[in-house]
Amino acid sequence: MSVLVRGGWVVDGTGAPSHRADILAEDGKVVAIGSDLDTRAGATVIDAEGMTVCPGFVDVHTHYDAQLLWDPAATPSIQHGVTTVLAGNCGFSIAPITQDAAEYLIPMLATVEGMPVESLRAGIQINWSSFGEYLQHLDGQLVVNAGFSVGHSALRRIVMGEAAVGEQASEAQVAEMVRLAHESIEQGAIGFSTSTGEGHIDHEGQPVPSRHAAMAEILALCRAAGEHPGTSLEIVPTIEQSYGLATQLQLAAMSLAGRRIVNWNALTLEQDKEARHSRLIASDFAAAAGGRVVALAPSIPMGTRQPLDQPIIWSSMPNWAEVMNLPLPERVAAFSDPQVRARLREGAKSVTRRWADFANYTVGDVQNPALRHVVGRRIADIAEERRADPFDVLCDIAVADGLHAGLIAPIPGSDDDGWRRRVQMCRDDRVVIGASDAGAHLDMIWTFAMYTTFLGEAVHKRALLSMEEAVRMITQVPAALYGLRGRGTLAVGNQADIVVFDPAEIGGGTVQPRTDLPAGGMRLYSEPSGIRSVIVNGVPVVDAGSLTGATPGSVLRSGQDTDTPDLAFAS
Repeated sequence: MSVLVRGGWVVDGTGAPSHRADILAEDGKVVAIGSDLDTRAGATVIDAEGMTVCPGFVDVHTHYDAQLLWDPAATPSIQHGVTTVLAGNCGFSIAPITQDAAEYLIPMLATVEGMPVESLRAGIQINWSSFGEYLQHLDGQLVVNAGFSVGHSALRRIVMGEAAVGEQASEAQVAEMVRLAHESIEQGAIGFSTSTGEGHIDHEGQPVPSRHAAMAEILALCRAAGEHPGTSLEIVPTIEQSYGLATQLQLAAMSLAGRRIVNWNALTLEQDKEARHSRLIASDFAAAAGGRVVALAPSIPMGTRQPLDQPIIWSSMPNWAEVMNLPLPERVAAFSDPQVRARLREGAKSVTRRWADFANYTVGDVQNPALRHVVGRRIADIAEERRADPFDVLCDIAVADGLHAGLIAPIPGSDDDGWRRRVQMCRDDRVVIGASDAGAHLDMIWTFAMYTTFLGEAVHKRALLSMEEAVRMITQVPAALYGLRGRGTLAVGNQADIVVFDPAEIGGGTVQPRTDLPAGGMRLYSEPSGIRSVIVNGVPVVDAGSLTGATPGSVLRSGQDTDTPDLAFAS
């Protein structure tokens, strides 16, 4: 196939000044960049006059492992210009797998990553066991490019069974996990991921399998990944605001064990300056020893929709986990009980995060028509009218909606000063823009719109950085983090992953709930503004906001589509 993108302003991803040029792609690759290029008869011509033309955006932290099975376009990320997604993060992969392990891993994934379990059960038909068979299942089906790490919790559950939760692994069990990791990476996994984060609680109210691993087990798996070319390491270390010495050394030790870059999730403006500094010290420790540790940071304010029918986040607060793990009817009853509310209120007092700032929550959406009058309103204002306690008001609204009400947590850093500080944070050479979690927390977050929002708000609206610098931060830099071969920049010989957008219109769009998941599950969704065309491997896949139906995406395999990332790579 031949595609000519004509007359746009090319921002090539390297940070170099933009220039007006045509781009010609043939057989999936860029074959020419220049003026007045000719093309074959019958080629697709895209008029990019007045548009910005740049590499496809690279999202290194997603959870599209399951969704790609029924939605090979990874919507809505593809509409937002994301042409490459990396999944299998936080220790959660659905390969390798066994039928026995699936009975645990699927509901675990639903709980810890905020996915409707009914949608997963309806959308996933497990007809693979090995990692290679999972990748083969996706070959030729994808609209986007996708790479996958092998997850620690999956390895542990396969090897240890029910003992994966609550027990230490024996030497023989660690050796078997290492063998499975080697096998998975040989078959294409792009690295190893794990989690020791306290927020990762399974459907039975227990820490996920990877959280029961000794450090020696984690380091053995890091070493295994490091024995293969083109691999990387990823972890969620803790939800603590500040990182103590043990966590700082843990991250550095992983990098040194595997001789690979470790990226961790996530650095945000929600943490104060001292807390962010404590988190970034791990990068300094690793660099001094010859390793590399980088933080993933969202490039937009982290808005969260937090209905009380989902335990994620709420369960991490003292006194809350027991209530949040009740069946929904019992949970509704619990939130109606003044004594339970008192315990929950008391537990939240020790939490400094915005999650516990109940007065400043906003009601985003409701299912009960009788509650429509509170949509868009702040809990504090409703409480003042009712002369009631804000937490009681929040609970009353939630109970009246069967706990389904979309409660929007206070969004830090959404003003001009917040955007200025966010850009400064993302410019730190220990930080890479990422942390979208796209494909997870489907009814809770909308960071799938991170890249279009970033360009619209930080570049066009506030002029905090140039378009050239911003594009480099969401294309070349994340591609280099995982050593993606021929992606992240527009250059002759590279894969033709291209986005064409109007720089004066680019934006994330309006976020709304949709019930389009398997079994009628709900998710948040937005259609961006300003995106004209998205091209994957030389084939247009989005035209004026609509999918074309083409499936040119590639399954990315380690060593074949990735090079070993440079430990000293410049972010």
